[in-house]
Amino acid sequence: MSILPVLLVAAAVFGVCFAVDKGFSKLFRSKAQHQSGLAVRVNKRNGVFGVGLSVIGVLAICLGITSGLALLLGGILVLLMGIGLSMYYLTHGIFYDGESFLVSTFGRKDRSYRYDQIREQTLYLIQGGNVIIELHMEDGSAVSLQSAMDGIYLFLDTAFAGWCLQKGIDPQTCEFHDPSRSWWFPHEEEA
Repeated sequence: MSILPVLLVAAAVFGVCFAVDKGFSKLFRSKAQHQSGLAVRVNKRNGVFGVGLSVIGVLAICLGITSGLALLLGGILVLLMGIGLSMYYLTHGIFYDGESFLVSTFGRKDRSYRYDQIREQTLYLIQGGNVIIELHMEDGSAVSLQSAMDGIYLFLDTAFAGWCLQKGIDPQTCEFHDPSRSWWFPHEEEA
């Protein structure tokens, strides 16, 4: 009988996470790339963990009001961390279709790029075996992608196909293209 409250809290957390994600998408994502259903997003664990931390923070704040200052301050800190993780999950992503992509980040206007604006690619290997793929754009900006993100490889395959089509290049002539080594775009050879 003691497992029932845990299951109810877990269902409530997942339900709130799902409702916030769907509501946020409907309110703030109205461009064609948003509606395509194709996206590169931070792993959903971040969003679920953020909502979970927020719930724990609220519970700690409620208990801290009557129990003591340490629990109250700890609850506020946990709540802020949970809100931060949830906002990061909800606001960061790349949304794309066959012709262009949007880069969405918190506090900034969405940046839109055509695939032919990709100039080159750089790879960074980070601890834990993850790879960061950085796309350098013609305007001097860079778009960073982590191999742990959901939908990254489908995006890179779509971006490469769109890049070749928009630049009028035959994909068979691209000697740099080697997805097995995480190379989709021109790059400087490592020394």
